[in-house]
Amino acid sequence: MAGKKKLFVKTYGCQMNVYDSERMQEALGGQGYEPTAAPEDADMILLNTCHIREKAAEKIYSELGRYKGLKAAKPDLKFAVAGCVAQAEGAEIVKRQPMVDLVVGPQSYHKLPAMAKALDGGARAIDTDFPLEDKFDHLSARAKAKRAPAAFLTVQEGCDKFCAFCVVPYTRGAEVSRPSARVLDEARQLVDQGVREITLLGQNVNAYHGHKGGLAGLIWELADIDGLARIRFTTSHPNDMDDALIDAHGQCDKLMPYLHLPVQSGSDKILKAMARKHTASQYLKIIDRLRAVRPDLLLSGDFIVGFPGETEADFQDTLSLVRSVGYGQAYSFKYSARPGTPAAEKATVDDATATDRLHRLQALLSEQQTAAQNAMVGRETTVLFEKPGREAGQWVGKSEHLQAVHVLTSQAGKGDLVKVRITQASSNSLQGEFLEKVG
Repeated sequence: MAGKKKLFVKTYGCQMNVYDSERMQEALGGQGYEPTAAPEDADMILLNTCHIREKAAEKIYSELGRYKGLKAAKPDLKFAVAGCVAQAEGAEIVKRQPMVDLVVGPQSYHKLPAMAKALDGGARAIDTDFPLEDKFDHLSARAKAKRAPAAFLTVQEGCDKFCAFCVVPYTRGAEVSRPSARVLDEARQLVDQGVREITLLGQNVNAYHGHKGGLAGLIWELADIDGLARIRFTTSHPNDMDDALIDAHGQCDKLMPYLHLPVQSGSDKILKAMARKHTASQYLKIIDRLRAVRPDLLLSGDFIVGFPGETEADFQDTLSLVRSVGYGQAYSFKYSARPGTPAAEKATVDDATATDRLHRLQALLSEQQTAAQNAMVGRETTVLFEKPGREAGQWVGKSEHLQAVHVLTSQAGKGDLVKVRITQASSNSLQGEFLEKVG
């Protein structure tokens, strides 16, 4: 179509950024942009950034530097930086990298159409405010095009927990929840477009208060939507895992038996220093209650090693907690200071010591993940087919426990729920044989 411009979006970080990138792409569609997978074809390159990992800002500046050749060849090419690095760095991004035309924080991207219009007039556009209005009130309706069988849906943003190591309260702001009526409307739109599985997203998703019944109440209403077969949610805080949500894991057939519940450390001393506001024992009691109502629940977690003040005894407490829980998946990192956070000025653990602890923790977590994968062999599970595999006639999808499963069959295809028997396991995926189509 004449007059259409090309938009290339590169997304960093969590699933919430994936969702945000979709919404930003939709917002810019009103300004004549359509997506492209090739940055060299783009009229605008948008980097949707994450500030959680170490040296996040420096990595974005390095990424921008790699695009200088494209800018030289195409002087009208626009560059936009969005997300949490944009929020944290603000105008400093333009100062350090003058070819950037637009900087927008994660709570202001509903303003992208007006900001893009300003670029057409030759101006730069920067907005890293925390606006009073709800951005979701101002975003255009979701596109009507057919979608993948699984989709993300943001229901909650921001965090009020202020963990000592975390920048999220500063880059995403205070906890806010979308009204359940709007979430349900968007969920129905997604199902109308072919979505069978929805993952509810939030920085602290189980603090959701947009429904009188909290997150559990929202899940039960979503479960009534015809055509929606599966519900998941992430990421959760132990302090907000209430009775109703635990009960939903045992009673709601559409809520999948997978839970990401970060603990960060098994040491009460370190948990207190992290301002996590729970103990290792309290966390383990939550796990026990969850497994009492859903014995096949697969647990995932987050761990930080080398936090300021962590001793070998503290680290052994973490290993002990991991052995007690038995994780099917987990993410583990060495502590790295984030400027402006309470822990940033504290003396750090020696890097060699932290690295050694990380390797020992990851070895244990890898052993548990391998055991969880191997335990699936011979079991039956349902798989939602999402895309073709590499082999002819092969389909790839996710099990109820979020494991990737490869199946050879000609009797089902994209968007189908099928029952399979697991025949083989590797560290990151499973092989299954087709039994029957179930939905």
